[in-house]
Amino acid sequence: MHDLTTNFVSRLRARDPEAWFELWETFGPILRAQLARWGRGRIGPETVADLSQETLAALSGAIDRHDPSKGARFSTWLLAIAKYTLSDEMDKRYAQKRGSGVKPLSLSAQDDDGPRFDVEGGERPDEEYESLVFEAKVDAALRQVERSVGFEDFEAFRQRVLEGQKGKAVAEALGASEATISRRASRAREALRAALGDVFSKYSFTDEDWAELPRNGLELNPKKGLDASFDEAVAEIWLRASRRRQQGQRS
Repeated sequence: MHDLTTNFVSRLRARDPEAWFELWETFGPILRAQLARWGRGRIGPETVADLSQETLAALSGAIDRHDPSKGARFSTWLLAIAKYTLSDEMDKRYAQKRGSGVKPLSLSAQDDDGPRFDVEGGERPDEEYESLVFEAKVDAALRQVERSVGFEDFEAFRQRVLEGQKGKAVAEALGASEATISRRASRAREALRAALGDVFSKYSFTDEDWAELPRNGLELNPKKGLDASFDEAVAEIWLRASRRRQQGQRS
């Protein structure tokens, strides 16, 4: 594993609040979307929010037993915990309606040390979920860049690259020359490549995770002249993620 991965898991195991907030900020929206999808209208938004928090609470209790060396993605393990949490909630509701004891959990099992989560023999996450996780990682890298670089650099990158505005229009909006806008966007681009490396190091335990970057046009060490294709790929991912967020807010 990459050192950043090991350090991040160590921070989670030490109950570092900043690490847990980072995890929630990155994957919380995905958990809410998945839980609402699985609930099929049987649970309301308040319950979805509660269950997403319970999922991370369950993760908190199980992080000591997570073994990344087995080859399971962290995102797959997180999904297994979310399924366990929803299954437990549905079983409790079923038991209350029937007036009987809680029936055995259908998506996981219990042992003396707490819940066990089946990530090797269980259902493989679908493409939509994996796409959401990938977009969340890229979004986390963009947030990291926005916080670390100057306002002018990120704003130039946002308008010129993410929104696809013409250089002249961006220059006029920011009160700078087109050459200056190009330099600022370039600095933000390089910062983004470094941030993508950091984020994927934290949340990627397998070669399959890393392969998603070049497959989606995000080369971290590109050959000269490939900045345009990198920008195009980032803009497409950013736009797709923005549309998902807008759709989720409307829902």
